[in-house]
Amino acid sequence: MSTKRLRSRLDQKKGEKRQIEKKLETTNHNIDQLEKDIERGENAKDVVRTVALQTQQQLEYRIASTVSAAEYAVFEDPYSLNVEFNQRRGKTECDLLFKRDGYYRNPLAGSGYGAVDIAAFALRVACWSMSRKTLPVLVLDEPFKHLKGEAENRRAIDMVKEISNQLELQIIMVSDERAPRDDIIEGADKVFLPEKKNGESAIKEVE
Repeated sequence: MSTKRLRSRLDQKKGEKRQIEKKLETTNHNIDQLEKDIERGENAKDVVRTVALQTQQQLEYRIASTVSAAEYAVFEDPYSLNVEFNQRRGKTECDLLFKRDGYYRNPLAGSGYGAVDIAAFALRVACWSMSRKTLPVLVLDEPFKHLKGEAENRRAIDMVKEISNQLELQIIMVSDERAPRDDIIEGADKVFLPEKKNGESAIKEVE
């Protein structure tokens, strides 16, 4: 093989080498970039986990404290509410657990649905207070229809009035008068009674 052909082949191999080195340099750069992206992604996951945990803790406190306070305001032997966030089937689920005397209990087995009615009302208030983007109005249809006891219903009226005043939240609710009407009138800003006249429904404001 002539010297000229050897030099040509050597130049060709040098060119191929430069191309390989350039590709290798690009590949190493891409690897470095991917490693940085992975590191940033892991850091982002840590931030998300931290924020999620803090948010869950705040939700646990806000919901549990609001519902428990409402139960204590109405019942002589109240339940407290525990809120737990658990991972199931790849999703975060929230468990609401009633507790009394250090044990988890089923409120339906003890005092009926009354405790659940109070908890449901307090949950609505807690959700509203955490959003604050909605109108300051709650419209409820007989929220305490399962609450037994005249004293308990009186205390429920006082609780609703206190929440309304403290949060500046207007609460419009239908009542089935489980407490004396005088107590309802005293606990509300306005009371309207439905009545029928000549076969037609009408609403009358109670003075």
